[in-house]
Amino acid sequence: MKLFFSIFFTFLLSACQSTSLQTTAPVELSNDNVLDNTQVASASGVVKHTSVTKSVDIEIPFAERHYDNLWLKLAEGFQFEVPDNPRVTAQRDYYLKHPAYLQRVSKRAEPFLWLIVEQIENNDLPLELALLPIVESAFDPFAYSPAGASGLWQFMPTSGQRFGLQQDWWYDGRRDVYASTRGALNYMQVLHKYLGEDWLYAFAAYNSGEGRVERAIRKNKKVGKPVDYWSLSLPKETQKYVPKLLALVDIIRNHEAYGIKLPHIPNTQALTYVDIGSQMDLAYAAELAELSVSEIQLLNPAFNHWATSPEGPHRLLLPTAIAQQFSNKLAKIDKSQRIRWDRYLVRSGDSLSVIAQKKQTTTRVLKQINDLDSSFIKVGQALLIPIATKEQQQSLALQAKEYEKIAATTAATNKKVIHKVVEGDTLWDISKEYKVTSKQIAKWNGFNVKKTLRLGQKLTIWKAVPTLAINQNKNITRKVTYHVRSGDSLGGIAQKFKVKTADLVRWNKIKNSKYIKIGQKIQVYVDVTKSNT
Repeated sequence: MKLFFSIFFTFLLSACQSTSLQTTAPVELSNDNVLDNTQVASASGVVKHTSVTKSVDIEIPFAERHYDNLWLKLAEGFQFEVPDNPRVTAQRDYYLKHPAYLQRVSKRAEPFLWLIVEQIENNDLPLELALLPIVESAFDPFAYSPAGASGLWQFMPTSGQRFGLQQDWWYDGRRDVYASTRGALNYMQVLHKYLGEDWLYAFAAYNSGEGRVERAIRKNKKVGKPVDYWSLSLPKETQKYVPKLLALVDIIRNHEAYGIKLPHIPNTQALTYVDIGSQMDLAYAAELAELSVSEIQLLNPAFNHWATSPEGPHRLLLPTAIAQQFSNKLAKIDKSQRIRWDRYLVRSGDSLSVIAQKKQTTTRVLKQINDLDSSFIKVGQALLIPIATKEQQQSLALQAKEYEKIAATTAATNKKVIHKVVEGDTLWDISKEYKVTSKQIAKWNGFNVKKTLRLGQKLTIWKAVPTLAINQNKNITRKVTYHVRSGDSLGGIAQKFKVKTADLVRWNKIKNSKYIKIGQKIQVYVDVTKSNT
């Protein structure tokens, strides 16, 4: 961005008290026009009162500029050229037709975007990388794919391990905003270097794997075809992946030209990581932070259960405004009081797995805490067991009761909802929000599906109440569409997603569970906190 300043008559500058940059251009005296003393004095007076108008270009480095809105900072900082390509045009048209989608994504991004941009800048990487979570997960930290990818950056378990993302019963680093961002940026740097420092190759490889991109390049070279990204034979999803990112870059950078008003995300650090030093009950952390348990979980989506992991990481992401107060309170509390322990005496007939099931934990955790080399235990032996607070126990009991109630229901019931049309709403957006079809909304309200909606218009929507057992925090359950493959069975699919076969039958209204077809779509409601255990 260049700031342009002009030099004006000094008396005009003084009159309006301008803050523009002022320079005084000297009067040049040529040898052909030697001036006498009187003329020189007169010229001196002119220098004091007048000057030649002159433009001076001053460029302020991007790093030194300040933006109140983080989206505007990104818009100014993007460097990629966006080609005039039909694939990019198709994705851009899609986003422009669904502005409400971009608004929702921005709302989800708001708590975390500053932290992501900070890591990108610290690694001297293109700011365009900050948009990848939109393409990957729509900025949903609990996003879960049919293939098993999880988190904002959609790491698979193996790729997560490759880039240092811890995954155990307590914690899944793929959903840790800080750790997964660090892992994703490391991965992108590896891909960028490996694939000839071509960012489009790197993005394509992030989606489909570096091996696939490398093979596509070799294949084109062999037959004398161009080897740029646009010429490569890649999976359909990857062919759309890079255009989606570039379309978003173009829309955000040229938002005014496209008539898009960028949402306001303050360009300040809204969240701060606090070192807690040891395992901690999340309900207790919420109490100290004066937040709800759900709020703590939403800010810290990596924790699978009611406490942080005994093995770490020992940190919590909290609003910056309360972080210091939380730390001060925590410093006064002994580590032994940050989590409740139960001393359990082993009885006849007990096994480690039975005790783990009773106490809602795992044999691995019990082994770690009690320093056991094997699962062998004896009657009378004392075991330490971490237990949830009363609030968490009540929550777990409520979930179990709710599950029994819902499981007994064989069909969904419908709930009437009145939706008031707001600016930016389309029939498509509304249908996605309530998980119904555009045709259904049109039918319920007696109009043609192509009819234009009016601001303030009230729409009746019959929303299905899902026959699904959900956790206290509904945000950790995600709907996944699985395409049946050769050799699949309902039992095998249920095992893959850690759900019950009976639930699959009910969710999909399958009449004969013995017969499923290759290519058939199966809806699965996945508790992402159990996806890697």
